Amino acid sequence: MGKLDIIIIILYFTLIAGVGIYGARRATNSEEYMVAGRNLNFFMYLGCLAAVILGGASTMGTAKLGYEFGLSGIWMVVAIGTGVVCLGIFLSKKISRFKVLTISEMLEKRYNKETRLVSANVAAIYTLMLTVVQMIGIGSLLNVWLGWNLPLCIIIGGGIVFLYTTLGGMWSVTMTDIVQFIVMTVGVFFLMLPLSLSKAGGLGTLNTDLPPAFFNLANIGGDRIFQYFILFTLGLMVGQDIWQRLFTARTPKISKYGTVSAGIYACIYAIALAVIGMCAFILLPNIGDTQNVFAEMAMVTLPPGILGIVLASVASAVMSTASGTIIACSTLISNDVVKRFFKPDINDKQFMLISRLTTVGIGIFSIICAIWIQDILVALDVAYAVLSGALFFPVIFGLFTKKVNARAAFYSIILSAAVILAGLGIQGITATDPIIYGLAVSFVSIVLLSFIPSKKAKGEASVRVG
Repeated sequence: MGKLDIIIIILYFTLIAGVGIYGARRATNSEEYMVAGRNLNFFMYLGCLAAVILGGASTMGTAKLGYEFGLSGIWMVVAIGTGVVCLGIFLSKKISRFKVLTISEMLEKRYNKETRLVSANVAAIYTLMLTVVQMIGIGSLLNVWLGWNLPLCIIIGGGIVFLYTTLGGMWSVTMTDIVQFIVMTVGVFFLMLPLSLSKAGGLGTLNTDLPPAFFNLANIGGDRIFQYFILFTLGLMVGQDIWQRLFTARTPKISKYGTVSAGIYACIYAIALAVIGMCAFILLPNIGDTQNVFAEMAMVTLPPGILGIVLASVASAVMSTASGTIIACSTLISNDVVKRFFKPDINDKQFMLISRLTTVGIGIFSIICAIWIQDILVALDVAYAVLSGALFFPVIFGLFTKKVNARAAFYSIILSAAVILAGLGIQGITATDPIIYGLAVSFVSIVLLSFIPSKKAKGEASVRVG
């Protein structure tokens, strides 16, 4: 990488830091800090939501899958996009009615405080693991660009992100996401994709030089495609990082149509990244670590200057999701655990201080976990497995019916989470079966416990009859 590209990347990081610090000026109270004052217009909302759902795993993971499986590599991000579209069509209007900060706060309004506590812990695990994913992604990029060891790169890249997130919360995240959405769109669709195709010889060369299986949409395997939809489609519909973005929209209409648009954008993004991975298969047939396909492809195919812009676009995708998941995890812990159960009488200024300190703690802890795991897709599987299996049915039943009671929701989350974690421990963290078992346990327990009265309820009924 030449000096010009290094200068462009440094300038970009400086710009993002400056925008993030400027955004901190608008975070004057807890609602501004956590949901940007619920005041985003359509373009701002679309850019922010698209940026948060398309991070390191989506960008580098899809290029990796495109390199290994061809067009079938799109399914992970298509499943994400499908979940976001379903969220916009079926749930966004109902969610917008709740003036809350978190998914767990909504569950308390629908069920009880115990359900809020346990769901907050499950959702916090999910957002923490997503943060770990992005820290790994940032580290991987710097590792390829600078040649430093991966742990050091994770520390440097991750530190930059959680610093500006800590300062300005959702307003810093929003303003940096707008910039990052524009940069990643230009970098992927208008630079990397056409230049990769040109370098590889065009679509005709891909058709003749790639294995025929690379054009089979089922090449990655039906079981894996099914796993993606179970993990990501269901997970995106009940993810705190996504819901927290919904709460930032100015109106329910912006929330609905902006969410659907972001999901469609994600599907198109998936196709572009898979094709880039296929081009890399022709140009770089012997890549040692396929996790670095996108970065290495950029470094060998793009001219100076353009390379810096494209690499900045990849950094944009990773940083935007990282900042979004950090603030989501911080909000869950500070709002649904600390404030609700330990410091219910704190004033707004104290609450913001707790939120900032929580953000710092999450940033440090996620960097440590990233150094330990060091695999993007593995960390992503763990995050969505817990979320999809444990929270999907309590949230869906809570939004669409009043027949499910608080006891059922509470034990459904506890039992399904235990089953999923035990299954992942026994079968391995990439196994699909534990998620299916968790969903089954969640559904059965929530239905049975809603129609089997508790002893307390029976006692109260007896007293009324007597």
